[in-house]
Amino acid sequence: MFDTQLDDAQATAVEPLAPAAFPFDAYAAHESACRARCRAFRDSGSGVLVYRRMRVAPVFSGGCRDTEKSLHGQLGGLAASLAYASDVPNFLEPWYGIGIAASAFGAEYCWNGEQAPVVRPLFSSAAEALQAPVQPVEETEIGRHTLAMIRTFLKRTEGRLPISLTDTQSPLNVAAGMVEMSRFFLDFMDDPESVRTVLDRVADVLIGFTRLQRQVIGEALVWPGHGFASCRDFRGLGVSDDMIVMVSEAMYREWAAPALVKVGRAFGGVAFHSCGDWSAKLKMIRGLDDIRMVDGAFSPETDPSPNAPDRFPEVLAHSGIVLNARIVGDPDVISEQVRRLWRPGMRLIVTTYCRTPEEQIAAYRRIHEICV
Repeated sequence: MFDTQLDDAQATAVEPLAPAAFPFDAYAAHESACRARCRAFRDSGSGVLVYRRMRVAPVFSGGCRDTEKSLHGQLGGLAASLAYASDVPNFLEPWYGIGIAASAFGAEYCWNGEQAPVVRPLFSSAAEALQAPVQPVEETEIGRHTLAMIRTFLKRTEGRLPISLTDTQSPLNVAAGMVEMSRFFLDFMDDPESVRTVLDRVADVLIGFTRLQRQVIGEALVWPGHGFASCRDFRGLGVSDDMIVMVSEAMYREWAAPALVKVGRAFGGVAFHSCGDWSAKLKMIRGLDDIRMVDGAFSPETDPSPNAPDRFPEVLAHSGIVLNARIVGDPDVISEQVRRLWRPGMRLIVTTYCRTPEEQIAAYRRIHEICV
C-alpha cells in the first residue's frame, strides 16, 4: 500500500556532504565501470540494467531553492550510492520545479512553505496565450537562477561529476499549467489550431533553453536526465507528460504529439514519463517517431496508481524502446514485478529504492537471474 505518512516514498535519507569531503576518485571509478555496462546495454537488442536511484527528498521540494543545500544533499546521495549495487551511476541535477518553460510567457514561481514551486495559470484560453510576448527562458529570473545553479555545481565539483538538465516538462504539461486548465482542454475541441500553435511555441522555448543548458554543462551532461536512469553514453531527452491522460489518443496524436516529437528530435529522441497509470496510451506512444525510452511506476509504494506491468512487454519487446521501471519495495516485490515485465527482446532498466545495501544486492542478483 502507498504510505501517506512518507514525505517522499522514493527518497533516501542521507547526510549532506561538502565538495571538499566528496570521494571524487572513488566515484570516477564507479561511474567508469557503470558506463561500460551502460554502453553494452545501449548497443544491445535485449537486456537489463539495475539502477539504485538516490533521490534526496529536500532537493525535490523547498530545498531546490537553495543552491548550496541542494548541492550538499545531492553529493551526500552520490557518496551513499557507492554502497549499493547498481549498473547505472547517479548524477547531480539542478532541479527547480516545473514552471521554467512557462516563465518565458510571463509566469512567476509561487512558493508554499517547503513544497516544490508551482506557477499559477496566466491565460484564460489558448488564443489569449498566443497574444503574450515570449522571451528566452535565460532572460527570466528563474532561468538566470537555474543557469547560475548549473554553473555553481560545475565549479564546485570541477566538472568531475555527471550532471543532468533541469526537469523538462512536455509542451502539453507546460501549456496546461499556463492556461486555465479546464478551458485549455475544451480548446482541444473548440479551438484546436490555437492549441497546436501554443504547443509548437512552447516546443521552441524548450529547445532553446535545453540547447543552452547542454552548452553550459558540456561533457558532464547525462541523458535522458531528471527522473530517468541516465548516463553520459545514453541519448534522448527526458520529458514529463503527465497531462496525456487528460485527452483522447486521437486528440493527442493530432495536436500534442507533434510538439513533443519536435522537442525530442532536437536531442536524439524522447524519453517519455507520466505519473500514474498511463498504460492505456502505451501503444500510441510506441508509434510516435523518435521514442527512445518510456518510464513508469510499477508498485503501490512508487505511485498510488501504478501501471499494470503485463501490457508493457507485449508492446515494447523487440521495439528497441527502453522501459525505465521504477519499483519501490523489498526484493520480493521487485522480483514479482520484474518477472511480469521481462521477456526476451525487452530492453529493461529496473530502478530500485531498496533501504539497505544488503537488500539492494539481493534485488540486484534476482533481477539479473530473472532477465536472461
